[in-house]
Amino acid sequence: MVKRTQRPSRDNEAGNERPCILIVDDEADILELLELTLLRMGLEADRAMSVGDALTSLKSKTYGLCLTDMRLPDGEGLQLVEYIAGHCPNTPVAVITAHGNTENAVAALKAGAFDYLSKPVSLEQLRVLVKSALNLAPPETTQEDQHQLLGKSPAIQGVREKIAKLARSQAAVYVTGESGSGKELAARLIHASSPRRDKPFVAVNCGAIPENLMESEFFGYRKGAFTGADHDREGFFQAANGGTLFLDEVADLPLAMQVKLLRAIQEKKVRKVGATQEDPVDVRIISATHQSLAACVESGKVRQDLYYRLNVIELRMPPLREMAEDVPVIAQAVLAKLAAESGLVETPRIAPEAFKALQDYCFPGNVRELENILERALALCGEANIGRDDLYLAPPQESGHACGENGNNLALPEYLDEIERQAIMEALAKARFNKTAAAKLLGITFRALRYRLERLGI
Repeated sequence: MVKRTQRPSRDNEAGNERPCILIVDDEADILELLELTLLRMGLEADRAMSVGDALTSLKSKTYGLCLTDMRLPDGEGLQLVEYIAGHCPNTPVAVITAHGNTENAVAALKAGAFDYLSKPVSLEQLRVLVKSALNLAPPETTQEDQHQLLGKSPAIQGVREKIAKLARSQAAVYVTGESGSGKELAARLIHASSPRRDKPFVAVNCGAIPENLMESEFFGYRKGAFTGADHDREGFFQAANGGTLFLDEVADLPLAMQVKLLRAIQEKKVRKVGATQEDPVDVRIISATHQSLAACVESGKVRQDLYYRLNVIELRMPPLREMAEDVPVIAQAVLAKLAAESGLVETPRIAPEAFKALQDYCFPGNVRELENILERALALCGEANIGRDDLYLAPPQESGHACGENGNNLALPEYLDEIERQAIMEALAKARFNKTAAAKLLGITFRALRYRLERLGI
C-alpha cells in the first residue's frame, strides 16, 4: 500500500513544489513518526510498506530521497538500494538498520546508499540526514578544481570519475596508495565536491600523535580533566562537525584507540575526557594508509570491525609509474609552482631528454618525490633550462630491473638490493628526504642508512 501524505502550503500555492520523500517500512508507528518529522520540516511524504509497493512508486515518480527499512515482508531494503542506484541515480537512498547490525549498514553503503540510521531512530540524526541528502547536487566544478588532478591517462581519469561519485555519498572512504601518490589531495577533492564543502575539512596524521594524548586530541577534554587542562578544548571530531575528518595513516592507531574510534563512528557521538555525557557529532570519515589495511587486519594490527567501518568504499590512487604519459604535464605544473614560490619571473624549461628521463624513472616516492627532484634542480639551475643531468635521478635500470616487474630475472643479491633501494627511496620521500627521519621510519640507525645510501649509490 502506498499512501500519499500532503498538507496545503503557501509554497504549493505559489507553484513551488516541495521535495517528496519515499518512506518504506512495514511498521505503521515508525511510518507515522517519520512522516510527522518530515512534515514538520516542510516536506511531503509517500508511504510504502513493502518492496513491491516501493518499486511501483519509484517507477512512476521522482523522489528527493528514499528512506527504507532493511527488513520488509517481501524482501530486503537492499533490493531498493540496488534498484535506485541503477535506475534513479539522482535519488539518494538511506537505510534504517537494526541497532548494532554493522553488516547490513556496510552492505547498504557499498550498494550505493547515501547514509544509514540505527533503530531506535534518532529524530535529530534523521533531520541532519534529510538536510544533507536534499543538498546532494554536486557543485559546479571550477577551472581551478579541474586542474588539481592533472593528466589524461586512463588511471587518473578513473580516479576523477570515482571522486565525483564518492562526493555524493556519505559512506566512509578508504584511500589506498603508495607514499606520495596524493591520498590527501583525493580526500580534499571528495570533500570539496560534496554537500559538506562549506564545513571544515580536518586532516589528522594518526602516526604523529603520542599515544597518551590520542583520546584528548580526537575527542577533546573538559577543564580540570588532567594536569594542565585549564580550559575546555574541542577535539578533531568536534572541529570537523558537519564536515569531513581525514585520518591519514590510520593503521598506526593503537588498538585501544581503535576501539574508541569505532564507537565514535558507530554511535556518531563522542565523550570529552573528563565529561560525563556524550555529544553528538556529524562527520564523514575518509581514511588512508600506504600499507595494506587487510594485511594489517590479518596481522592483528588493525581491528576487523574497524576495518569494515573504514573500508566501505575503496579509492586507489595510482602510482606515478602507471601514469608515465602524464609526467610531463605534472612536472611542468610543479615546476611553475616552485618557480613562482621562488620569485622567478619565468619558469625554466625542462629539456626533452629530461622529460624522457622522468618518464622512464620508477618514482618510488611518486609525486612527492617528483616535487623534491624538481625543487633541487631549480635550486641548482636558477632560471636556466633543466637538463637530464640536473635531475640527479637514481638509476633504477642499472640492475636490469624494470619498473613494476617482479625482478625474477635478477640474481638474488641484485634483486635484494633493488628491494632495499625502493624501500629506502619510499622512506626518504615520506620523510621529505630528511635522512634522520627516514632512518627512523626504516627502523635502522642514521649511520646504517648512510652506509646503505653509499653502497646502493643513492
